Order: sequence, then structure tokens, then C-alpha cells
Amino acid sequence: MRERGDRRADIVRAAFRQVAEVGFEGLRLRQIAEEVGIDHSTVHHHFPGKKDIVAGVAEYAIGLLGEPPTDTLHGYLTHLRELMASSPEVFVVTAELDLRARRDPVVRTVVAEHEANWRRSLRPLLAHRESAIDLVIAVVKGVQLSPATAEAAFTQLEAMLTTDKT
Repeated sequence: MRERGDRRADIVRAAFRQVAEVGFEGLRLRQIAEEVGIDHSTVHHHFPGKKDIVAGVAEYAIGLLGEPPTDTLHGYLTHLRELMASSPEVFVVTAELDLRARRDPVVRTVVAEHEANWRRSLRPLLAHRESAIDLVIAVVKGVQLSPATAEAAFTQLEAMLTTDKT
């Protein structure tokens, strides 16, 4: 018999995959249960409602982003490039989270905490230039929607921010 934490993690991973494929609006508890190999009532045992699963997916997706190197902007952007290439579904789900955060207070809180941590990790790399931090975040969020543009966008961003010290 699986441990409660393992089953819960299985449900979150299945929900994550479903969101990557069909978005939050397509998230179906019965399909999650089927993928995990459990009855849908068991999903409710671990997650009282869909909003609880959504919160679990948010935490999981943000955890998959990992801790990027914080020694140089180049290292930071290289980490994101590699993650986009190896795990594009992470960025599909984080884009979904950004959209959902506008109307879901639980997701909004998780996304806001992540963004605050993101800003803290970028601050030393960008000499505490808040406008540059805003630009990095905006570019990353933009390429989530158009991953094919990531390489060019990150290259231009890095060139601009490493030559422009204003």
C-alpha cells in the first residue's frame, strides 16, 4: 500500500501533466484518478477540492524551476534556456499559473511568493536595478507563451543588460 504522501504526490504529478496538456480549465478529477490508478473518491480524500489540487500543482511547478545559479546573469539565463529545452511543460504550466493567478487568490499567493523570491535572486545580478529585474521577469513570462523565441530573447536581454548599466 502506498504512503499518503506518495499518493498525494502521484495525484499532483498527474494533475501537472494534465494541466500541461489541456490547461486548468481541462483539469478533470476523474482523469487524474484514472491516471494514478485510484478511484476518484480517493482524490477527494487527499485534496478536498479542485482548488486544493490547483494549489498543489502550483507548488510543484514552481519547485521544478529549481534554484538557478545566482553568480551571473548569463548563468541564470543559461539555466532557464536549458530548463525550457529539457522540460518545456514546466513553462506551459507556469504560464497557466500566471493566467489563473489573476482570478484565483490561492494561486495568486503562490505565484506572488515565487515572484518575490525570483526578484530577490535577481537583485544582486542586476545591481539592484528594479527596472532591469522587471524586464527579465517580463521576458521570461513572455517566452513561456512563445518558447521558440527564448534563445533570441534571452541573448538580446543579456546583451542589453550587460552593456547598459543605467
